[in-house]
Amino acid sequence: MNHYRSKSIATWIAFFGGTLGLHRFYLHGFGDKLGWLHPLPTAIGLLGVLRIRELGQDDHLAWLLVPLFGLMVAQAMLFAIVYGLTPDEKWDARHNPGQAGPGTRWAPVLGAIAALMVGGAALMGTIAYGGQKFFEWQLEGEAAVRR
Repeated sequence: MNHYRSKSIATWIAFFGGTLGLHRFYLHGFGDKLGWLHPLPTAIGLLGVLRIRELGQDDHLAWLLVPLFGLMVAQAMLFAIVYGLTPDEKWDARHNPGQAGPGTRWAPVLGAIAALMVGGAALMGTIAYGGQKFFEWQLEGEAAVRR
């Protein structure tokens, strides 16, 4: 017998643990290969955040690693939004075949709203940071050529 997969729980797991793939493990079990792809990029991105905290803004390796963490947060929030806004009938057909769910109320919608705010901020911050560091790198290259 398959266990019922709650849309509300999946939404909030994606919000809080989506960067580690916990939402995929909830929905598909620990054998889900895509779920196991989440922790490594998240850890590498967090390494970049730690490098910036310890070594400062001039660490070139951190320039590459920090946007990876931002993208992992953004993708987790995207999953939370998709889960939260999926119609109940479609959710049950995909994740609870043959079982009628109790119907959702506001929990997944509130999760989707929270994910939209966090995910939008993470994605905008990642794009801004990556663009800034790219142009700084270009200016450093021009300055080196002039010398």
